[in-house]
Formats: sequence, structure tokens, C-alpha cells
Amino acid sequence: MTHPHAGGSHGSRPGSDQPQAARVLGPGEAGPGPKRQYVSFQFFKLALEFRRLPIAQQQTMLGAFVHLVQENDPKRMILLTYSCVGTRADVDFMLWKISYELDALQEFSAKLNRLALGAYLETPHSYLAQSKRSTYIDKLDPGHDETRTTLVPGRHKYIFVYPFVKTREWYLMSKQARQGVMDEHIIVGNKYPSVKLNTTYSFGLDDQEFVVAFESDIPGDFLDLVQELRETEGSRFTLRDTPIFTCVNTPAEQLIKQLAPV
Repeated sequence: MTHPHAGGSHGSRPGSDQPQAARVLGPGEAGPGPKRQYVSFQFFKLALEFRRLPIAQQQTMLGAFVHLVQENDPKRMILLTYSCVGTRADVDFMLWKISYELDALQEFSAKLNRLALGAYLETPHSYLAQSKRSTYIDKLDPGHDETRTTLVPGRHKYIFVYPFVKTREWYLMSKQARQGVMDEHIIVGNKYPSVKLNTTYSFGLDDQEFVVAFESDIPGDFLDLVQELRETEGSRFTLRDTPIFTCVNTPAEQLIKQLAPV
């Protein structure tokens, strides 16, 4: 599909219809440690057995989940909730977690496991990565690379997430040759300013090499971007770019209404 450095707009503006825009963590707010952010995309499926429970019990369990999300400290970890209801058959919602501390991501997952709801949640997909400066130069916007180590998420209604693996042939090419291929990608990406790219890196941390998250308010623009990028030279070097998740930015208190009669 698309190369992880091929995104569109490098900025973003808040929209009045967006349910949850998160304040990004500052470099010193998480205490001493690396300046790169740890980034987690966790996808959950609610077991069918949950929907057979008494309605009051469902409401109590989902209410505890909302409380857990709302009590999160955004100074330590950014936490955004997304609905996948109706867009994927194998997942119902996604949690996007970002922190300078890997422990913060793990501690939240442990709290979720301890909820009564945790017994009814499956995790078909989960991806871990870090933010990092790109190894390629964006000649159209050279200053863009400085923003890659700090993600500013949640300002668009939709996000499109997928793991990305390139062929070994790509890494055996010279850096100059790879930059030439990337120049074409960057030109195409900049034709779609409504699509914001978030590239995160998984080398050695997870099975994939990248996790790519495109944010936009216009799904059709992302579709057109992907289609056009398929016709570029860089598409020859894509080994894997699935599964692909279309997620809708949805506050937790609204999300649970899509999961059960609450």
C-alpha cells in the first residue's frame, strides 16, 4: 500500500466536531528518560458472552471502563479511544496510548485486565512502536522531520492504522537510491493536505518494522492517496501492510453505547 514516510499534511488543525483532542506530553513531563514516545495501538473485541449478561451487569462493567479511561493522567500518558464498530469484523474498538514511559502503557493494560470487563475482552491485534526522526529528507518541508519524535494525536475524526514491513531488497539499496524513491512518495503525499501522517518505528520492539497511522476528516482523500501511491516505484518494496483498521475518534462514554444497551 503506502510507504510509512509518504504522508500528506504535516500539520493539523482542531475541528469543532472532533470529540477528543489530546494535549501532547512535553519532553520533561514524564521525568528523566528518552525523548522518544512509546506508542501503542491495541484493538479489542468484546466477547459474545458479555452481551448475554443481565443489562444492569453490562452497564456496571462498561461504566467501570469509562471511569478507568477518564481517570487517566494525560501528563503521563495520552489515551484516546476509537470505535471500530461496523468497520472491522474482528475488533470493536481501539486504544491509542502514547507515553515517554513504557511502564505507563503496561500499567494501564494491567488495570484494564483487573476490571470485570477484562474477562470478556479479547485482543486480536496489538502493536508497539516508538516515535523517531525519519532517515529521509522531506525536501518540500525540511522542518517537518523535527516534529516526528512528538506525536500530536486526536485532532481528526478518523484514523487509518496498519503495520508495515518492507522487503530486504529495500534495505540493500543505497541511501541515495532510497531517497530518490522517497522523493516521489513525498510529492504524492503532499497533494493530500487533509491527511496527516504519524509514522512510528517497531524495529526490534514488535513483529513489524513500522506502524503507520493516517488521521483525516475525509476518508475519501485517504483512499485516493493510497490508490495513487500504489502506482509509485516504492510500492515494489512493500512486503506487508495489512491488516488495515478504519477507526472513528469516539469518547469512551459514547463508545460503550455502541457496545451494549447502556
